[in-house]
Parts: sequence; structure tokens; C-alpha cells
Amino acid sequence: MVAEFIAVLVIVLAMAAEFLHGRRCRALARLAFGPSGKPEPWAALSPLFRVVALGLLAWGLTTLLFVEAKVHQAKELTIEQERHLVLVLDVSPSMRLQDAGPDGKESRMKRARTLMNSFFRRVPIAEYKSTVIAVYNGAKPVVVESKDLGVIRNILNDLPMHYAFKAGKTDLFAGLKEAARIAQPWRPRSATLLVISDGDTIPATGMPTLPPSVSDVVVVGVGDPVNGKFIDGRQSRQDRSTLRQMAARLRGTYHNGNSKHLSSQLLSRLTKQSEGGPFDKLTKREYALIAVTAGSLLLALLPLLLHYFGTRWSTGSIRPSRKKESVKSSVPSV
Repeated sequence: MVAEFIAVLVIVLAMAAEFLHGRRCRALARLAFGPSGKPEPWAALSPLFRVVALGLLAWGLTTLLFVEAKVHQAKELTIEQERHLVLVLDVSPSMRLQDAGPDGKESRMKRARTLMNSFFRRVPIAEYKSTVIAVYNGAKPVVVESKDLGVIRNILNDLPMHYAFKAGKTDLFAGLKEAARIAQPWRPRSATLLVISDGDTIPATGMPTLPPSVSDVVVVGVGDPVNGKFIDGRQSRQDRSTLRQMAARLRGTYHNGNSKHLSSQLLSRLTKQSEGGPFDKLTKREYALIAVTAGSLLLALLPLLLHYFGTRWSTGSIRPSRKKESVKSSVPSV
């Protein structure tokens, strides 16, 4: 209330000063504005502009004087702001084959790590709690709701997690079921499910039903989709059709991550804020800074505008025309 009271007081005093200034200007109107005695139409509003600018400046500066200083530190997120990232990571032995990346010389697991590092750099990862589920012929949660990015990076750093499973065929459905179980109690539309794999045989039925907490699903394929490599007596390559089918059945998006990172458009959609517009995040401090900036600019620019554009009248002596000067010069001197 102190800032508002001071602002009103400044406005009242400024209006009184503008009234006295207006009386003096009317007495000298013809001298300042020529025979008409009137400035440009917009210049008649300059007293109002000055009063508003002084009021904004007074309120903004007083508010900044009393408002609590902003401390830049990691803030605790509310339940409504908190979001989740669930990574279902294929750790089968085929993920260690080296046919991924733009040059085809990276292992598929290393390509998955590169994609996730890019993801972490381009999203507000501090707002996420991350869960990693390793998938081979079953599913095992490696970390659940962690905010330690170092732990997630260590998991992706070529950790031989396939030794935790018995040898067998890859079962991505098991990872999806485990992700659905973990995400069940979370707030609706607060989780993003990210699946990274080189492909799998998907049954025609039995697709796990994701809970309401999962808002977006992205299936990322790694590995060369054209030229495969042999492992365990068979040729292994990225099965794009299978992964695309999985994404469609989950109502998600498929991305071929073998040579390209996740697009900025896709990341923007995944990290969109649904709590409100940008102005909803402004505090009293930001509004005070806006008021100070606007008031200062208006007070600084108004004199210049009045000087150059306030009136069309130009004071000074009238110079004789060239025609009169030439006639005068043609008269012979006596």
C-alpha cells in the first residue's frame, strides 16, 4: 500500500504542477506556437503523458524499494509444476552393435546416450523426475523418480545391464507394462514416456494400457535401418516398421534417431506449459521493473518529441527571396 499511496501523491502533485504550467503556456502561446497559438493535436496530451510517466516511475521505484530481493536458487516445485520422464531403454546385446550414428561407427547404446544428452540439454530437466526402466527379455526399474542427472548419465554410459537378465528375446511390452505400473499414481498428463530401442517383434494383441498420467509417448529407433549386422545367428537392424507401429498403437510419435536428434518442434511440444500464459509467472517485482522502464523512457523521449514534432511554427527572421535581392542589385547606384 505504501507504493500505491506514494504513486497517487506524485500524480496529484504532478497534476497541480501541470495546471500551473498550462496557465503559463497559454499566456505565451502565440510566441511559442505562432499566430494560431496552438501546438500539434498530440502535443496537447503531453501533460497527461508526464503525469502517467511520473506515476509509473514513483510506483515502480517504491515497490522495488520494499519488495523482497529475488534470490536465484533452485526452487522447490509444487505438485502442479512437477513433471516426470520415463525412459524405457532397450539393453539387449543387439544394442551393442556398432552401426549407429551419422557415420555408422557408433554402438546403438552409445547413440542412445548421445540422443538423451541432447534431450537433457534442451529441456528444463530440473522440472523433471526421471525414471529409467531397462528392458531385455523382461523389465527392471533401474532408478525411479530421480532428480540426480549424474545418476541417469551413468546408467546411459555403456553400463552392461543385459547381464542382469537371462538370455532370451527382447520384450518391449514388459517395459511398457512396468512404466504403466510406476506412472499409475502420478498427476494426470504429467509424464512423458520415451522408448529407445532397435526394434522388436510386437504381438498383435496385448498392448499395455497407459495411465492418464502419461501425456506423450515418443518411440526412438537406433541402429542402421537398411544394413543389418549378424548377432546370435540372425541379422539385426533397426526395425522401423515395428517401432512405428508401436508408436501408432500408443498414440505417440516415432523418430528415427540413428542420424538425427529429436527435433526442436517435438521437444517444444513435449515440454509445453499448460498452467497458464507467460504473464501468469510475473511477480510484483517484474511489474515494477516494467513500470520503471516505461516511465523513464516516456519522460526521456517526451522533450525530444515536443521539440521536433510539437509545432509546425518555426521562429526566426524571414529571409528575403532571391527575386527581390536580384531586383535590388540591378538598381544603379547614384
